[in-house]
Amino acid sequence: MRRLLAILLPGLLLLTACGGGEPAAPEPTSQSAGESAKLDSLKLTEKGDKTAPGVEFDKPLEVTEPTVKVVTEGGGDRVKANQIASISIVALSGTDGSTLEDTFPGDPEELELTDDLKNESPVIYNAFVGAKIGSHLALAVPGAAAAEGTEAQPTQLLVVKVLSAKDAPKVLDKPEGESVTPPAGLPTVKDNEKGIPEISVEGVAAPTALVSQDLIKGTGPEVKETDTLTVNYVGVALEGGKVFDSSFDRGEKATFPLTGVIKGWTQGLTGKTVGSRVLLVIPKDLAYGDEGEGDTKGDLVFVVDILGTK
Repeated sequence: MRRLLAILLPGLLLLTACGGGEPAAPEPTSQSAGESAKLDSLKLTEKGDKTAPGVEFDKPLEVTEPTVKVVTEGGGDRVKANQIASISIVALSGTDGSTLEDTFPGDPEELELTDDLKNESPVIYNAFVGAKIGSHLALAVPGAAAAEGTEAQPTQLLVVKVLSAKDAPKVLDKPEGESVTPPAGLPTVKDNEKGIPEISVEGVAAPTALVSQDLIKGTGPEVKETDTLTVNYVGVALEGGKVFDSSFDRGEKATFPLTGVIKGWTQGLTGKTVGSRVLLVIPKDLAYGDEGEGDTKGDLVFVVDILGTK
């Protein structure tokens, strides 16, 4: 949802604070909010899924609060809570209708309709949950007054088409799959009484190359380098075996793009499967180097439980 955020911010943040508008309809009906009457003049000319619709509206369009309205209702199923909606967006200037951004020709954006979104931006959540596939939603974002060194920003009009929706991939609570006996010479891993993996590095030689060894071979989807992973993990320094980081100790899973971590993780987890527990022995040049950060330096060892991807 990176490009979507780039378009909607700061509007998405403003929508978080908006609680007014028309009376809320019970789910699963898409809910309007804000000054929706100002969107009554909006007319769309449908041009398919890969071309932005023609958009006509009375100009200038100005709203003082974030505003959401279903402009045309599609004929598909209604989008449900906890699904992932695929959408395309065209952003227009409320002053003259000029196009500011258009994602229709490219790949659709994905908007996850999670409880987190419901809490952080209920107006966005309530607009999409209950919308029918094929619907066009209009979002009007108030302009910003000029500040020192910046120009005033007009109201923006975003026209969003809901292309499809799918259930979010299941996130596991723990690894699920077949146990694998690793070769000799690697760090050993045993669960403690709380079910948390503990790593012993006694007698283990420094790695000459990255080691990525399944301890449990999961049966889920294969991890792609472009995926965002949800995992539990524990990491120790090979020298001394001291734990420097553990999601288990924090009591919450970690979620991150696989391209946004150290090379040893990116290379070592790509191609693995959801449900797997993976032992990574990472040379320092694929981690944080000799200097590192605190205890996170030199050759590192991780146990990573791959619990979900998206």
